[in-house]
Amino acid sequence: MIKWDVIITYFPALLEGALITLEVSLLTMVIATIAGTFLALMRISSNRTMRSISMVYMWIMRGTPLLLVLFFVYYAFPSWGIRLPAFAAAILAMSMNSAAYKGEIIRSGIQAIPRGQIESAMAIGMSYGQTMRRIILPQAVRIIIPPYINNSILLIKNSALVSSITVTDLMLNSQQIYSATYRPVEILGTAGVLYLTMTSLLMWFQMWAEKKLSYYNR
Repeated sequence: MIKWDVIITYFPALLEGALITLEVSLLTMVIATIAGTFLALMRISSNRTMRSISMVYMWIMRGTPLLLVLFFVYYAFPSWGIRLPAFAAAILAMSMNSAAYKGEIIRSGIQAIPRGQIESAMAIGMSYGQTMRRIILPQAVRIIIPPYINNSILLIKNSALVSSITVTDLMLNSQQIYSATYRPVEILGTAGVLYLTMTSLLMWFQMWAEKKLSYYNR
């Protein structure tokens, strides 16, 4: 039998953890998107050094587990004199990891736009930066949105790993509560509903954005 009183009693604590999860995820998305855009532009740059740096970074981050990156930032950085609070370490590690994936998504979206458009824009006197801002990126957004949102949904789910470095997110709160109450079904079930709510909002945004972009590109 499900004890609803357990859910009602501990729901505020679980909701507080969910808000931390959402905060970590949103901050990571913003930072990773900015960093990923720079990585994507470096990857398609004509400068070999910039291309190499971007490729090596993406190779390392995409080839190593997020949990390893979290542990490295939180436990290994102090040996270099860099001590970060758990919350800041979680955002930094997740941003470092997510930027590599978002960079690849943005790169693929940019390269899907015909090269002739870049050449035409530059032929009429537009700089490379202006061409990207006004011509290429607005078109690439339509291509980028589905994989970008999918990656962001995965990011929210992977944020549960930050509990391993003592960030009091939804997962850590859930673990502490069911360890004290011995009611894992109620607590983990409620946590699952909260995670599902957050990811469903992103899925709804993806459908809305795709319809909007489809309407404006008729």
